[in-house]
Amino acid sequence: MASKPPLSPVRFAGSTAYISGQLPRGGDGKIITGDMRDQTRQALANLEAILKSEGLELADVVKVTAWITDADAMAEFNSVYREYFAEPYPTRSTIVSALVVPDALVEVEAVAYRNSK
Repeated sequence: MASKPPLSPVRFAGSTAYISGQLPRGGDGKIITGDMRDQTRQALANLEAILKSEGLELADVVKVTAWITDADAMAEFNSVYREYFAEPYPTRSTIVSALVVPDALVEVEAVAYRNSK
């Protein structure tokens, strides 16, 4: 059995939340099957769930880093990304790279800021 990785899903430094990379894992913890759209939707839903658990929302995200395995899937990634983020969009870096977890096509991490309203 694989051990749990040595990381926290979210850590705060003052009002800034750093959210670890979210993979397209379903409720059973396994990578979901599907194309870039399906997997991006799941990874962003996982990110949104962590934000909500900390009293944050997607609008609080100021920076996103995304890893995708196929540059040709960038349009599909962006189409789903627009479903989750509205203008003004967070700043973003997107890297094309192999991922450590087999069958994962995308991973997304974020930095969010808790604005004292």
